[in-house]
Amino acid sequence: MNPAPTRSRRPAALAGLLPFARPYRARILLALLFLVLGAAATLALPVAIRSLLDQGLFDTDSAQHGARLLMLRGHFLLLFGVAIAIGVFTSARYFLVTWLGERITADLRNAVYAHVLRQSPAFFESAHTGEVLSRLTTDTSLVQTVVGTSLSMGLRNLMMGAGALGMLVWTAPWMMLLVFCGLAFIVAPSVWIGRRVRKLSRASQDRVADSSAIATEVLNAVSVVQSYTAEARESARFATATEHAFQTAVRRTVSRSALVAFITIATSAILLWGLYQGAESVMAGRMSTGELSQTVVYVIILAGAASIMSEVYGDLLRAAGATERLIELLHTESIIVSPDQPVAAPKVGGGCALALCDVGFHYPSRPQSPALQRLSFSIAPGETVALVGPSGGGKTTVFQLLQRFYDPQHGELLIDGVPIRRLSLEQLRQRIGIVPQEASMFSGTVLDNIRYGRPDACLDEVEAAARAAFAHDFIVALPDGYQTVLGERGMRLSGGQRQRIAIARAMLKNPPLLLLDEATSALDAHSERMVQAALDAIMVDRTTLVIAHRLATVQQADRILVLDHGRLVEHGSHASLIAANGLYAKLAALQFAATPTAAPTIAPFQFGVVEKEI
Repeated sequence: MNPAPTRSRRPAALAGLLPFARPYRARILLALLFLVLGAAATLALPVAIRSLLDQGLFDTDSAQHGARLLMLRGHFLLLFGVAIAIGVFTSARYFLVTWLGERITADLRNAVYAHVLRQSPAFFESAHTGEVLSRLTTDTSLVQTVVGTSLSMGLRNLMMGAGALGMLVWTAPWMMLLVFCGLAFIVAPSVWIGRRVRKLSRASQDRVADSSAIATEVLNAVSVVQSYTAEARESARFATATEHAFQTAVRRTVSRSALVAFITIATSAILLWGLYQGAESVMAGRMSTGELSQTVVYVIILAGAASIMSEVYGDLLRAAGATERLIELLHTESIIVSPDQPVAAPKVGGGCALALCDVGFHYPSRPQSPALQRLSFSIAPGETVALVGPSGGGKTTVFQLLQRFYDPQHGELLIDGVPIRRLSLEQLRQRIGIVPQEASMFSGTVLDNIRYGRPDACLDEVEAAARAAFAHDFIVALPDGYQTVLGERGMRLSGGQRQRIAIARAMLKNPPLLLLDEATSALDAHSERMVQAALDAIMVDRTTLVIAHRLATVQQADRILVLDHGRLVEHGSHASLIAANGLYAKLAALQFAATPTAAPTIAPFQFGVVEKEI
């Protein structure tokens, strides 16, 4: 990931959440109203205490004991009323703010996930899946904590602290003016320490994302790890990443602890000095006992608000880093987008026409290594064409360009005479069905997996596609038939069964263009026969492009295109290519020769073992 936005070093980064908060303006205003009312009720408490002391307890002008007792009861009822108001307003604020935190975080998580799904494969060349998952989980949890708790708490204490300070200035302006000037000297060091906390918070979250990336990568290939007995090595690698995250978190915690300690000690020292001055004023007769008590409560409120604000500020700095990472992800623009004014692709029966015109392409991560070099060929509607050649020849690249996962740096690809750049991505990809070498299954039911490309398909249509793919018999034999839950990646099925479900999925989509990417190479002989029969059924009346290293599977293709180093070096039927005695003939000799005598003819090309290209 290469984030473009400039990274701020202040809680102002939380402004990135404003678009997600805007739809809930009414609830936010209501929460702010309860916040102000709760703070006002809390600030009224010292005034009620002052009234109780000066008029209810120490009022010597009231001659009758009964009248004083009634007055005392009135003051306590007033205090109880203030307590009820504080409880009601605080409870309402807590509910609204917590709801807002949950809702905004859910919207943010959904937006980030949907945005990531729209990114082109070029994005995932540099972004680790584990890092993206960390942003979706850890970072959004931090944002939820701040929006749902810390931000509200910070605003409440800011209001209470400001109100308490205002009341103290009103009660004893000469004394609190000195205190206020002293508080100003706390700001500069706090900002400096806060910036360091902010940077370390970002670094800490990055290190957690690193360990998540390692875990995701290893768990997705756990069978390979175990087969190579690399458990200890991978555990050590994860532990190293975790230790780096821990050390960064310790440095962040030290800085944040220093920030909290500095603000708490400095604020308490200044306020205690101001309280000492107030006590002297009572002794000198310049202030009543009730006024001193009121001052004491306001000092406690101000000191508590300052202490909580220091902790909230640390939370805000940490959440600012999380928000920044999420907003960076949301600001990442896909290099592949639909045109502003897409054209409608013509409806052509019996498949669609394809053409590659002088296409040149290199992957973004490998700019010096061309994957295709001035490649040109055309395919008629309904034609079956095979792409063969050594690994790295560009076969899979052609498939990726046809689906517009990338755009070529040179040349053009056309479907039915229309450049694919002028079609919307949905238009283009709805016209294409693909059966990959390793079929991807989702953890839902068999029914859900087959109709993945057509969620609105009825059960009869799904069953018809499954029968055509020779999958119906084994599906009905499953414990719950089409409602059987396959589990993660469909591991409960064999390779051939997953492949036939993938073919049924493509058949149900019913696309005019079919891409078969080594659809049978990983299967045993029996499964291959079943899958090949299903493929023969799906290829009828469709334009089909087949990638194959096993040349026995492409001999009946209408044409065979031989690619090498991104160039079209031969084309023709199987028989004509064998007769030409070129690259295709040598590949065929490697696979079909009965004796090793054919090996020397292959050595100059250094094909080695023919593998599936990546």
